[in-house]
Amino acid sequence: MNYLHVAKPLTLPCGQQIKNRFFKSAMSETMADNHEPDERFARLYGKWSAGGSGIIVTGNVMVDRDALAEPGNVVVDDERSLPLLKEWAKVGTANQTQLWMQLNHPGKQSPKYLSAQPAGPSAIPITGANRKYFNSPRALSNEEIYAIIAKYVRTAEIAQKAGFTGVQIHGAFGYLVNQFLSRKDNQRHDEFGGSFENRMRFLVDIYQGIRESCGADFAISLKVSVLDIDVDGFTEHDLIAVIQKMSDLGIDLIEIAGDDYEDSTVGFSGFAHMIHQLVGTPIALSGGFRSISTMEEALGRHDADLIGICTPMVVMPDLPNQVLNGSYQPVRLPLTMGSKRVDKKYAPTYITAYCEQQARRIAAGKRPELYVSGWRALAASVKMHGPEGLVPRRAQ
Repeated sequence: MNYLHVAKPLTLPCGQQIKNRFFKSAMSETMADNHEPDERFARLYGKWSAGGSGIIVTGNVMVDRDALAEPGNVVVDDERSLPLLKEWAKVGTANQTQLWMQLNHPGKQSPKYLSAQPAGPSAIPITGANRKYFNSPRALSNEEIYAIIAKYVRTAEIAQKAGFTGVQIHGAFGYLVNQFLSRKDNQRHDEFGGSFENRMRFLVDIYQGIRESCGADFAISLKVSVLDIDVDGFTEHDLIAVIQKMSDLGIDLIEIAGDDYEDSTVGFSGFAHMIHQLVGTPIALSGGFRSISTMEEALGRHDADLIGICTPMVVMPDLPNQVLNGSYQPVRLPLTMGSKRVDKKYAPTYITAYCEQQARRIAAGKRPELYVSGWRALAASVKMHGPEGLVPRRAQ
């Protein structure tokens, strides 16, 4: 018998049984051909489902093919890919694994090379160091907002029909759900703007629409991030209020992402611990987990109910099994370009590129490559995506 906390099963509010506490968090694969998931997705996710995770969350699946966040995004806004989705779901749910489709819309955070004029809650341009990579947005009409909500629901319905066991609403990292929540990005004066209750309406309507359509036993989760906290837009109080509201509505799991549990700069573990005391909804904590002792500490202290792991799973897709069978040795990947100044600018790009490259290798039946050169990762990104591989995909 395995006495580790990570080995214990968990029952979600919807009644779904999770076999252990490993939560493979989303990593955008960006390898869809014509925005459809081909056989490579089945091979990649088959490897992950064989690797022992209790829950696997897909990379970004866009709910509208006219609003893309990245090159190679999968888009599910109709049933044209249903046979491919069924094969993806079949292998991804093997070995009693939960496979959840991550639902996303970029809003104004769609790069120039993908959107001539993106749209968001308000016509507020992106600011900061990466602003030059994004065109100024227009404000969505009220009718368009309701249409986007319906697209989220429709994508969830198709995911359920294909055999996915749940969905995750992406409410982090500056994408559309987060834009509606932020008073800096959302300056509307209708039912979707103004008060925080109104700014939450977009998210709440998506959740309730999916719940009504897909039923009480279909898993629905939400991803949020501590890195979205902004005193002028989305405060810590706002984040707590979102989590409490969604918990009250009956959401099955909330993933809190965006920091390093083993080397936190924003009090990650303390925030998660506080949230855990406020709500009964299971919490997945994603970021920086490398050692078994830290995973066990997070679960034992009730900072989290599940351990979210992303980057290590592209170099060690069977990481959960290795932990559970006692053979695990942490792998550290100190990617660098040889300069702290250059690393600060390009780290998000080359880390993403490295993960995408290794995911493609697994999908091709190859072993992941271990290296530490950020330059090599950037070169791989250009090979995968052309010059756009060097363009930041998020505002921060």
